[in-house]
Amino acid sequence: MDALQAGRSVRVDAATVVPGPYRQGEPDRTTLCVPVMIEDGLAAIVHIERALPARWTQEEESLVRDVSGRIFASFCRTRAQEALSAGHGRLETALTATRQGQARLSMAVNIARLGIFEWDTVTGAVEMDDRSREIFGLAPEGPVHQDEVFSRLEKVDVERAHALTEAAAVDGTEVVADYRVTRPDGTTRTILSSSEPLQDEGGHLRMIGVFHDVTVLRQAEADLRTLNADLEREVVERTQARGRTWTLTPDLMCALDRRGYLVTSNPAWQTLLGWSDVEIAQTPIWDLLHPDDVKRTRVGLERIEDGQPAVGCANRYRRKDGSYRWISWIGVPEDGLVYCTGRDVTVEKEREAALAARTAERDLFATIVETDRAPICAFDHDFRLIAFNQAHSDEFHRIFGYRVNLGDIFPDLFTEDQAHVMRALMARALAGEVFTVVEEFGDPSIVKPYWEVSYTPLRDGDGRIFGAFHHAQDITERVRATAELDRAQDALRQAQKMEAVGQLTGGVAHDFNNLLTVIMSSTDLLKRPNLPEERRQRYIGAISDTVTRAAKLTGQLLAFARRQALKPAVFDAARSVETIEEMIGTLTGSRIRTVTRLPDEACLIDADPSQFETAIVNMAVNARDAMDGEGKLTISVRNVAAIPGDRSHARVVGRFVALSISDTGTGIDAGILDKIFEPFFTTKEVGHGTGLGLSQVIGFAKQSGGEVRVVSAIGEGTTFTLYLPRAAKDAPAVVDDVDPAPLMDGHGTRVLLVEDNRDVGNFATQTLHDLGYETVWAMDARQALAELAKAPDRFDVVFSDVVMPGMDGVELAREIGLRHVGLPVVLASGYSHVLAQNGTDGLDLLHKPYSVEQLSRILRKVTTRRRRVMDTGR
Repeated sequence: MDALQAGRSVRVDAATVVPGPYRQGEPDRTTLCVPVMIEDGLAAIVHIERALPARWTQEEESLVRDVSGRIFASFCRTRAQEALSAGHGRLETALTATRQGQARLSMAVNIARLGIFEWDTVTGAVEMDDRSREIFGLAPEGPVHQDEVFSRLEKVDVERAHALTEAAAVDGTEVVADYRVTRPDGTTRTILSSSEPLQDEGGHLRMIGVFHDVTVLRQAEADLRTLNADLEREVVERTQARGRTWTLTPDLMCALDRRGYLVTSNPAWQTLLGWSDVEIAQTPIWDLLHPDDVKRTRVGLERIEDGQPAVGCANRYRRKDGSYRWISWIGVPEDGLVYCTGRDVTVEKEREAALAARTAERDLFATIVETDRAPICAFDHDFRLIAFNQAHSDEFHRIFGYRVNLGDIFPDLFTEDQAHVMRALMARALAGEVFTVVEEFGDPSIVKPYWEVSYTPLRDGDGRIFGAFHHAQDITERVRATAELDRAQDALRQAQKMEAVGQLTGGVAHDFNNLLTVIMSSTDLLKRPNLPEERRQRYIGAISDTVTRAAKLTGQLLAFARRQALKPAVFDAARSVETIEEMIGTLTGSRIRTVTRLPDEACLIDADPSQFETAIVNMAVNARDAMDGEGKLTISVRNVAAIPGDRSHARVVGRFVALSISDTGTGIDAGILDKIFEPFFTTKEVGHGTGLGLSQVIGFAKQSGGEVRVVSAIGEGTTFTLYLPRAAKDAPAVVDDVDPAPLMDGHGTRVLLVEDNRDVGNFATQTLHDLGYETVWAMDARQALAELAKAPDRFDVVFSDVVMPGMDGVELAREIGLRHVGLPVVLASGYSHVLAQNGTDGLDLLHKPYSVEQLSRILRKVTTRRRRVMDTGR
């Protein structure tokens, strides 16, 4: 009590402390509130009760209450201040912890990609954070109503959400469920919703929770379930398949003991090798192996028995039919046996052998290319060298003085003019072309050989071109030899030409000498005095006939040489044959039956009608002689689309008219078919032909742009077919232009004669004078133009030779046409290459030799035509 009164701390024994409520007024107990200082500065108010035989005195109780009150008040003040300070610190600590917790919670929510929501089930308002809005595909701002949220759920999920919410409102349980959300962009997500109900006293229910996008998780779970199901199924199937594998596999399976006998084997042994299971069980493998593989297989088996598994060991097993198959083995030891699986690798082994052969072949080719003395190089699409042999390097060094390197742009290594050519050649090869050219490459100051270069594109396995290569050969010596050969051949051809000219000259000389003999003899006889008139006329007739024969001979020579002056015109070949059909019948005789086969359609050609008819006559006469005057002659005309080829001529496609003349004669020997068109070549007896008939035919055909084909068989006959180009225009209307009767009197017609040969000029001047023409003679075209310039109206006609020095007759005629319009010009020529090549250009032509009658007829024709034009104006 003294300590309490002094205010000191009192340690109270626990036995004296009676827990319980504060009680007063009990007669046997007195409760005092005593402040007690406990260790570590803690204080407490202890209710002390004790049983007393008598009550506390009033003075004691008052004293205790006063002291304890003051102590307790001091204690309370001190503890209040301490509690306030400690509470403030704890509050700051709690706030800090709260903020940190909220930050960690926010981070955790973000990491977990959780969306937070609060749903007011009464108003339908839904508070959502950004993540929740993203999950549902909602706008990032603005109010959200439950209808908008539920519209993205399936109907069954909406019904389930309402049912779970109603249950939570009753029992306060947490709502956890998966929902399938379909967003506005059409994508679907699976979300896990976890929420708890919060209900106030008025029954206002709010659901607060989170959304978690578990689309990937649910898909993984589904995949895992599928995988587990598949694994379970596979286990079952594999278990069931083991037996089928043993039975159905094409691979050999067996268990082998140390002696080499098969303890067990699968059916593939019989399928692949033909041995039954009984035969296999009774035969050691050594008897089935190829003799060359026995030793190697024994060594391999011993290693397996020593615990070294074998993989890919191949050997050859004999089939029951005696052939061998390559088997690749996998073997493992177990329980004193070797368990083996063998796969048939015969095809692979054959491919390996083929590959090895191809590799050896490739190596051989590489060796050949490298040792080839001809330069070879390959290049890519950038014209860069990707490979070359030693010869290429050496030859390039020889012609340019330096060597090439891989990666060089090849054309850039050449001179500028050669680089352009090389680049163009390489581009052709890179485009896929295979070709060979001859070019000169090299430095002219060193050496510039001729090269024959062959180009070929390089293709990969898919056929794409990845480059090209060329193979070159120095052909300088060959080019020189070819040039020497060409010169020799030219000399030979010249010699052959001279020989042909000699042959032609000899033939012409022979025939002309015969003709001149007749003329000379006839003139000698005409000189005899007192010659009877009848003989004189006979000799004159012989001279005239001989001259005609000579002119015909000359015409045939010109036709053979393709130098006759043609007068082409468009006409129907079939109608032309009809015109001369009767004459041909007269030529061939009564014992030869002539048959013509002519089409109804027009067979128009653009050629010289006279020469065309002459060719028909020559072929018909040749056929008559081949039949010895008796047989059948067939003439046919038709339009064709090509000239057929033969042993020495290629087929020619085009529009042609074919004239065929077939006989039933003796035929032509194949050995002389190439000679029948040569001049003066004939198989007839002497005196029965000049040998120029067929020469005229071939000459006319060639000069007219056509060809002749001959088909013959000994004893069966011959067919000559003349092919001429079909005309592109119709035949002109026939004009009745009958030649006038011979004019023996010129009636003073004025003629300007242009002739450079004095003998011919004198003769022509005398002849025209005798015919009654007034004649002025000019020696050349220059003098003729000068005479015309003196008095343009002085002459009615100009009669000029074609072949003259300086300006020829055709050129003179053109000049006269320009200077003196309407003045007719008549040309005379025995032969002119100008006329042969270009024609008469529409001018009137008199062929030499000509008669006085022919001269008078053509002069009268042109002068009559001029007068008609002057009188009528057309």
